[in-house]
Amino acid sequence: ENRTVCSSGMEGELHKRGNFIKNWKPRWFRLQGNHLEYFKNKSDKSAAGSVNLCAQSSIQTASACNIKWPVDQAQCFGVHTPKRTLYLYASDSSTVSNWTKALTEAITGKSGASGATPSASSSAGSAAPAVAPAAAAAAPAVASVSPTANAGIQLDEQAMKAALTGPYAEALARVLAIKQTHPNNLMAKHFDVAYFNSLSDADKKGLLQVCRSGIENPDSGMGCYAMQPADYDRFKPFFSKVLAGYHKVGEDAKHVNNWSLEGVAGLPADGQLDLTKLGLPALSMRVRVGRNLAEFPLPGAMTKQDRINLEKRMCEAFDKLKAMPEYGGRYNSLTEGHPDKISDEEYKQLVKDHIMFKDMAADPYLATAGIASDWPFGRGCYVSEDRGFIIWVGEEDHLRIMCMKKGTLLNEVFDRLHTALQVVESTGLKFATSGDYGCVTSCPTNLGTGMRASVHIQLPNLTKGGSDAKAKEVCKPLGLSVRGLGGEHTAIGADGTCDISPSARFCITESAIITALYNGVKQLKEKEDSA
Repeated sequence: ENRTVCSSGMEGELHKRGNFIKNWKPRWFRLQGNHLEYFKNKSDKSAAGSVNLCAQSSIQTASACNIKWPVDQAQCFGVHTPKRTLYLYASDSSTVSNWTKALTEAITGKSGASGATPSASSSAGSAAPAVAPAAAAAAPAVASVSPTANAGIQLDEQAMKAALTGPYAEALARVLAIKQTHPNNLMAKHFDVAYFNSLSDADKKGLLQVCRSGIENPDSGMGCYAMQPADYDRFKPFFSKVLAGYHKVGEDAKHVNNWSLEGVAGLPADGQLDLTKLGLPALSMRVRVGRNLAEFPLPGAMTKQDRINLEKRMCEAFDKLKAMPEYGGRYNSLTEGHPDKISDEEYKQLVKDHIMFKDMAADPYLATAGIASDWPFGRGCYVSEDRGFIIWVGEEDHLRIMCMKKGTLLNEVFDRLHTALQVVESTGLKFATSGDYGCVTSCPTNLGTGMRASVHIQLPNLTKGGSDAKAKEVCKPLGLSVRGLGGEHTAIGADGTCDISPSARFCITESAIITALYNGVKQLKEKEDSA
C-alpha cells in the first residue's frame, strides 16, 4: 500500500491543489515534526514544496474549504497556515483521519495517548482535528520565501512585499522562490513583480497562465508557453527578456521571414545545396515548421471543443490537398466519431513509422501547460500519397507541417515545404504572426521561423561507444543540435546515425537556416573524418 510510517512522523501519497495552480497532482507527502514537505515522486531527494506548521495553523474540513472537490468530501481536507493553504484528498476516509490526527498533533505539539508515531496506514485515533472557521479559507495563501535563500540572490523589498499579499500571493511567491532555487528557469529569471502589478486583473491571470508550466515544473529551462496568438505582443516586456535570454539577441530584436535563397551568405554559387558535393550519399532530409491559426487560442488555452473545431477547419483544407495530384493522400483522425477516424492498430503503425506523434501526457511540461489536455480529441495527421508531406494537427502547435525525403538535394524538401505552405494558406486559413516576432508558436524556442531543418547522418567516429556526447561537443560551436532518430531525448542509431539540425530559429531567415544546415554538415563531416 502506498502509505508508510516515518521514524519521526509519517508519509504517504495525497493529491494536492493550491490556490492558484488548480489542477490536482499526486504528490508524496512527508511530515517530520512540524514540517510538512511534498515531493513529485517518493524517491525524489529534493522537495517540490513545504509548509511549516505553527500554533496559528489549522486543519480544515472539506466543507469549510469552499472549493469544488473532485472526489467524495470524506476523502478531503485542507491544511491552512498563515502563509499558505493546501487542499488535499486521499484514497479513503481512514487515511484522511490518520493525516488530520498527525497534523493536528504537529500543530499543537501534543502526541497521541500512546506516544506512538502516527501512520497513514494505521487505524485512526479518536482525537478530533482542529478545524479552522470558514473565514480562514479566504486568507491569502503564500509560500514562504527567503529574500536571501540559495545563490545569494537579493530580491527587491518592494517585490517581496507585493508577492506576499493579494489574490495572486501563492503564485508570485512560488515564482520568487523558483527565481532563487532554479536560476536557469528563464520564466522565473525574467519575471518582474513590478511589471505584473502594473497589469489589469485579466492580464495578470493571462500572464500567470503563460507561466504555469514553469511554476509547476521549476526545473524547466524555458518555463513558459504562449496561450493566445497575441501573447508575445500583449506581454512584450516579459517575453522580450525571455527571448533575449534564450536566443541570445537584443531585447529590441525584430524577426524577418524570408524564404528566398538569393544573396544568402554561404550559399554555393549555383544555388544548389547538393550533399554529393560534400562526399555524402543520399540521406534522410526533412524540414518542418510550426504554425498556428490566428482564429483559435493556442493549444495551452484551448477547450475540447476548440480542438474539435480546429480539426474540422483543417479538414476543409485537407480536402483540397487530397484533390490535388501532387499531394493526394488522406487524413488520419484520432477523434471519436470523426469520419476519418483510424483504428488503434493503424495509429500505432503510424507512430512506429515516425509519421504520427504520441500522446503528450507523459511530458510534464506540456501537460501542465494545458497543451496535452483532452487527448485524443482534435488530434490527427494528414499524409500525402507519397508520404513525403505531412501535417500534424493538435500537437505543441496547432500544426506541424513537414516535408521529408531520402535524397541528396536539400533544395527539394525546402522548396516543396514553402510551396505547400502557400497552398495551405490559399485554402482560406490565416496563420498567426507578430509584427516584431514573425510566426507565432506556443514555445518561445520556436518563435520566428518555427522551422527545423535536419538530416540523418552517420557519425561512427564521433559516437564511439554508443554515446552522442562527443558529437554534441563538436556540433555546439558549429551552431548545430544533435538528436536521436525518434526526436529530442531519444537514442541515436546503433550505427552512429544522428539527427543534425541548425539550432537557430529566431532572428534568422528560413533560407539562412537551410544554408546553415548544408555548411554545418560540411564542417561536421570534416570533424568526423579527422576524429
